[in-house]
Amino acid sequence: MQQFSEAGASPEAWRSPLTQRDHLGNQRDWVWRGWNIRYSFLRSPRNDGLPVVFLHGFGASLLQWRSNLQPLSQHHTIYALDLLGFGGSEKASTEFRVSLWADQVREFCQQFIGQPIVLVGHSLGALVALTAVNRYPELAKGLILVTLPATRQELLPGPVQSIVHSVENLFANSFLITLILRFARRPSFIRSALKKIYTDTQYANEDMVASFVEPAHHRGAERTLLKLVRARTATDFSDDTRLLLQSLDIATLVLWGHNDNIIPIRWGRQLPEFTPNLTMVEIPDAGHFLYDEQAERVNHEILTWIQQTIDMPHSTQTTV
Repeated sequence: MQQFSEAGASPEAWRSPLTQRDHLGNQRDWVWRGWNIRYSFLRSPRNDGLPVVFLHGFGASLLQWRSNLQPLSQHHTIYALDLLGFGGSEKASTEFRVSLWADQVREFCQQFIGQPIVLVGHSLGALVALTAVNRYPELAKGLILVTLPATRQELLPGPVQSIVHSVENLFANSFLITLILRFARRPSFIRSALKKIYTDTQYANEDMVASFVEPAHHRGAERTLLKLVRARTATDFSDDTRLLLQSLDIATLVLWGHNDNIIPIRWGRQLPEFTPNLTMVEIPDAGHFLYDEQAERVNHEILTWIQQTIDMPHSTQTTV
């Protein structure tokens, strides 16, 4: 396994961690609206299952699905995208919004898949997935949300939003972003942060550390991080999660780690109130990265739900 020094390295030196992992499938670049987008795919030996597309969370990349893509590809053709600004995709200078990423997903599926899919998203990727199926109902036959964040306008009272936004803008400046990136490029810093998020710290290994460190060395990373930080504080970054769920007209599975300390499960338990199309499954002994810590259980839940809800909607079996 490649080891990384604390000193800075060239972008080329940091590309190898994301390009030499067979379990992530065939990785290629796609030019979308003039930007380079990294994606991966694994062809299934079966031809009858719906394709499944995976979207990562904030700051992550398609590598986060390291324990899921290959096992699930035995049953479905699998795709995983690096959202614009993250992972191996271009560090663009643009106004980031959830709707922009939703358009990226739709246009990718139109160009490379050409049929309805099952869309899987984690955290920010779940918000993107939820937005995409609302904007483009023909896109998917099933939706799987692996934790789902609330938007800032749902968390903060109206009068407080403008005050918080002003304060956050004071800190969203190039000097502080440069300082943040200086730490983000250090494996020791990322390793320590991941160990606070994982319930089982053995999963915060060098492979996962490298997946977060490498993009911080890409050209334009500082500029893009500044754009992303400012975008996240904007009230138009995303539509309200509750409203998106209320207008949801597609079978949806929600998976949530019982010990999630980033998006607590108490928020997840409210989601079934907003739509009758949602099935909630809590995963014990797992936190925010439940797909990694409890990969076998998560993979089983995904396959079983697709089989019983999407492939065989009239089945009398019950979900495990």
